[in-house]
Amino acid sequence: MNKKILEFVDQLKFDQNGLVPAIIQDYKDNKVLMVAYMNKEAVEKTIKTKKTHFYSRSRQKLWMKGEESGNVQQVKEIYVDCDNDCLLVKVKQKGEAACHTGYRSCFYRKLKKYGGFKIVEKKYFDPEKVYKQAK
Repeated sequence: MNKKILEFVDQLKFDQNGLVPAIIQDYKDNKVLMVAYMNKEAVEKTIKTKKTHFYSRSRQKLWMKGEESGNVQQVKEIYVDCDNDCLLVKVKQKGEAACHTGYRSCFYRKLKKYGGFKIVEKKYFDPEKVYKQAK
């Protein structure tokens, strides 16, 4: 990785757990697809491979978006906020869905006026048929 890229990564302000939030947005229509966390290694792999990588807080491991589902995200642009503590990653989404639940976006539920949620997006796949079942 070139010196300027390494300087960019070093300037990021990771939290006490070594993570920075990343907002993932469709590069064509600006739809927010998901929010996930990246550690330094995930940021570097994302830049190097031009595919999004994240750090799973629940599984405590690095993962690439689409490694099981095939719904890979090709990185088009990366922005950093004014405080250097949040990333905005614009991507070309491979496949119809970015959300592991089968929807295009993880933000597929809208709060109703009097409580509860309304599903406002089309479901593209059944997660039980796409992901390996934990044993």
